[in-house]
Amino acid sequence: MNIALLGYGKMGKTIEKIAQQRGHNIVLTVDKDDHDYDITKADVAIDFSIPSVAFNNICNCFNNGVPVVSGTTGWLQDYDKALALCKEKQGAFIYASNFSLGVNIFFELNKTLARMMSNLKQYQVSMEEIHHTQKLDAPSGTAITLANGIIAEHSNYEHWKLDESREHTIPITAKRIEDVPGTHTITYESEVDKITIEHHAYNRQGFALGAVIAAEWLVEKTGVFTMNDVLNIG
Repeated sequence: MNIALLGYGKMGKTIEKIAQQRGHNIVLTVDKDDHDYDITKADVAIDFSIPSVAFNNICNCFNNGVPVVSGTTGWLQDYDKALALCKEKQGAFIYASNFSLGVNIFFELNKTLARMMSNLKQYQVSMEEIHHTQKLDAPSGTAITLANGIIAEHSNYEHWKLDESREHTIPITAKRIEDVPGTHTITYESEVDKITIEHHAYNRQGFALGAVIAAEWLVEKTGVFTMNDVLNIG
């Protein structure tokens, strides 16, 4: 499989290594300042760029008939436009806030716990996420996905808010610490006890492997998919 890497930072280089280990060819690497490139040589593109260029990268793939997997966060104000173009061009698209196989299992565990806790009003939920200092957005896309999973399943919560606690709102604390790939902690606390679930990433390899597996799965398909489709979970 011929892969284009849109975004060639630390994550892009990790994806390159894992893709090559799995027998794939990297036929194009695009850095944030590259605007004139030929995407058509690729069978699939993997976008881990930056928020300011992600939407253009994704649209370029749709306009040229190249399936695209995107793990860039912070651009979702244009997400609906991307879906509309994907449908118009009969493209193929997977967006995920986190491609780690473990995190996607964690997403499902989070929703199950929220459903169980929905009728136990004595427990108040909070969330903390920690990432490396190069991460541009806060809270992380993974934290937002987790918060939305709780909101979908828990009758007491309607919103999330960064660094602020109010009624019917999940407070999210975001920390940036050098060389932390990603930690997400969800806590339910009452006056008598505390329940915590946590996912701690040791390195970027889990994210990269999931992205490559998603790209392998997406080739020759049409439509908009999620990691639940790739992993057949949920």
